[in-house]
Amino acid sequence: MKRTKLSLLALAAVTFGAFAFTSFEGGSISGKVVPAEGATEAWAISGTDTLKTAVAQGAFSFTSAKAGTYTVVVDAKEPFKDATITDVKVEDGKATDLGEIKLAQ
Repeated sequence: MKRTKLSLLALAAVTFGAFAFTSFEGGSISGKVVPAEGATEAWAISGTDTLKTAVAQGAFSFTSAKAGTYTVVVDAKEPFKDATITDVKVEDGKATDLGEIKLAQ
């Protein structure tokens, strides 16, 4: 009986250890804004999840985005208009590159 309990405890420890090192990091979304100085930040929205990141030298990246469909909004500076990209698909472990996003005036 004691040996069975010890075996079950060891099995539980091994199982917990295996899950402790499993990565649930999600995917990522990135893009490049043109002109580079035209935006300050970007938002990724999916249901009640909202991610925010700075736009640096025209580039932005959301890391660890949960799998799902997002709307990405680039917050532009005057005289440019905000840009909105809908139906951005994110999959676990994959990078989604939006490419070049040209801001309109």
